[in-house]
Amino acid sequence: MRSSAAALLPGLLLIALGAGGTTTMAQNKTKDNISGYDRAARTTLVHPAIVYVSPDDNAQHIAEVLPGHEVVVIERNGSWVRVFANTDTPDEQADDVKPEFGADEIVTPASGWIHDKGIVTPATANGDAILYGTAANFEVQAEQPHAPKDAAGEAHLLYRRVADYFPNSPLAAEAMFRSADVRWQIDKADISTLPSAHEQEAYLRPQLYEGDMQKVMKLYPNSKFAALAAYDLIDNKLCGDWQGLPKCPEMEAGLYQKYADRYPDSPKAAEALYNATYREGVLVEMYVVQEDKKRSQQAAANAVSLANELKQKYPQTDFAARAASIAYRVQQQIPVYGNDRD
Repeated sequence: MRSSAAALLPGLLLIALGAGGTTTMAQNKTKDNISGYDRAARTTLVHPAIVYVSPDDNAQHIAEVLPGHEVVVIERNGSWVRVFANTDTPDEQADDVKPEFGADEIVTPASGWIHDKGIVTPATANGDAILYGTAANFEVQAEQPHAPKDAAGEAHLLYRRVADYFPNSPLAAEAMFRSADVRWQIDKADISTLPSAHEQEAYLRPQLYEGDMQKVMKLYPNSKFAALAAYDLIDNKLCGDWQGLPKCPEMEAGLYQKYADRYPDSPKAAEALYNATYREGVLVEMYVVQEDKKRSQQAAANAVSLANELKQKYPQTDFAARAASIAYRVQQQIPVYGNDRD
């Protein structure tokens, strides 16, 4: 979510805390806008919380904080906590990338009081599992036919907090990937609705933000999560519409085959090989239409070879059987792409 909150936070804390030490805090601001004070005070919520003007249920409501968003704790008073709400650091994303994850409007941090419940900090016992489990529940909700409006976004943020707050947790790597993947799928679905999504060339449509995926690959190299991130990144290189021409499936088959070669132990390796097999099968008929018999025969041989490789390396997967079906159609001269009716 793009916001000016992080930039405003030091000034707001100056008002709340007095000048002592705050100048140093602002000067020593880290790359992600988290100083020592901020780190100690930042928390997130696992449920929606109303921000009140004063610690009283009858007081005026001034804001609402949704799960996964951050607040900065200023003080506690019995069952109430005084906070600065909506202080999330902005996602690192180019300004010209649209659509983006999260709300478009700029939200000003609001000072007020919330009930002291459902608050998770980096010091919360079992906090990593609490945040991860809450995120997973929201992700499941987001996949339902009539999903709550904010479920996917809340899952993205809560997974992100696991990695931010508990970097040494055994859940951190998967949480970081799942946060990136939820955002990736949201943006991918949004971009697919744009007219430019049907352009043949990938560069003619908005590119999905790669920063989160690249961070996963950098922090957890040689892990299955790095391999999963690399698979998602292929989306940015795929054509929108093949337009019946061999250029795109040729290129895409190469991308998927290269991925399978580089990440043979990836959970996506079998799927990548199947995608390459399918595209080689598609090329058989495309080259026939172009009266290029030699290339058509080579594509057929490639499809059969890739199907055999899938059978050898990943025999228990559905993708091996699906690739065998593609190879059979090619050998029987049944088109894989277009009209297969005799």
